[in-house]
Amino acid sequence: MAELATIARPYAEALFQASAGNLDATAGWIDQLAAIVGSPQLLQFAANPKVAPEQVVGLVAGLLSQPLPDLGTNFLRTVLDNGRLAAVPEVAVQFRALKNASSGSSDAVIYSAFPIEGAALQDIEAALVRRFGRKLKTSVAIDPELIGGIRAVVGDEVLDMSVKARLEQMKAALTA
Repeated sequence: MAELATIARPYAEALFQASAGNLDATAGWIDQLAAIVGSPQLLQFAANPKVAPEQVVGLVAGLLSQPLPDLGTNFLRTVLDNGRLAAVPEVAVQFRALKNASSGSSDAVIYSAFPIEGAALQDIEAALVRRFGRKLKTSVAIDPELIGGIRAVVGDEVLDMSVKARLEQMKAALTA
């Protein structure tokens, strides 16, 4: 995977510079593009030598919820011409990291065994902002294996306050 990250870095940096005035819109379509291009079937279709790059661009553009802007079409064509279509999901990850670094914020995923909504989510978000000391863009994911509590992932930092983690700590303490 390190090789894919190395391949994706110049594309992400170029895309970041090209879309400097419109980072939010670019983040929207690059995330959609990454989800579509991450499909093994699409990668196999694009790798077929009988398929023209314009056919791949047309297929991908047809699968998006909104029309792809000129910057997106040019980006997709460049990636296809260079045989780097498989790197698009990593480009999206690195683009998001560059965007967050420029705005002083981070993406945070809150894993919970149960759905979290309303005031409870706002309280958790406020606590995480205080804990990590930066603005957070949060999303919630359900993970029934946690049993209870939450596990927050902010960038490469993890705050695990789940019942599962506590049980693992108790198990380690008892077997030591």
